[in-house]
Amino acid sequence: MAFVRKLVALTLSLSLGGLAIAANAAGPLLRVAVLDDAPPMSYRAADGKLTGFSTAIARALCAEMGVECEFHAARLDFLVDELAADHFDFVAAGLLRTPERSQKVLFSKPVYRSVTLWFAQPGVKPGRAGVRVSTFKGSAQETYARAKHWDTIAAQDFGQMLEQLKAGVAQAAIVPLMTSIGLRENPQFAALGLESSVVQIPGLDVYARFAINPRRADLQLEVDRALDRIKRNGTFDHINSDFLPFRVE
Repeated sequence: MAFVRKLVALTLSLSLGGLAIAANAAGPLLRVAVLDDAPPMSYRAADGKLTGFSTAIARALCAEMGVECEFHAARLDFLVDELAADHFDFVAAGLLRTPERSQKVLFSKPVYRSVTLWFAQPGVKPGRAGVRVSTFKGSAQETYARAKHWDTIAAQDFGQMLEQLKAGVAQAAIVPLMTSIGLRENPQFAALGLESSVVQIPGLDVYARFAINPRRADLQLEVDRALDRIKRNGTFDHINSDFLPFRVE
């Protein structure tokens, strides 16, 4: 009987040891924050799964780095502060690098080039008196508009922005190019007859990047290297074709 007990104990010990080795072999678990209300960049599919261009790029980076990632939906206006507070390891959203954000978090290499668009009725230029401008809450465009002392109203997502424009609460909008894709594809937005133009914002980064936990300088390097690899091996272009109507760089 004593022999049997020793054999059972040895078997259990080996099994637990094997589980520990398997767990370590799986690599670290990274917490990745994404948006779930910004199609086609990041949103929930009909089955509830998080998907979109930025989310797919993040999954490809995790695979390239050989790590397991768990994805969490978060709000744009809280992304940077929650990342700085160590709630996530990196944020897979196209953020423009600003001096304020750079004081709180790290940034990856450019993921893609971005521009800022102004939407308004024909002839209505940025900064015109009496025009209320809808901006996404927490965006670099919101910060810019407020610094220019424009009359602004914040929108949590493009659905709320559309409602503001339809109701006349806002007469114009200033948004990132990628976010404008979802707006342009909406028939109700098209019916408003708004024209778009590129807004030149001095000093604003023209590249969208992923943000990284300031405690993880090592991860910044890993993400940059993985990003280089998926751009070389065609994965980036494949994801681009799956989600976007034009090529990004």
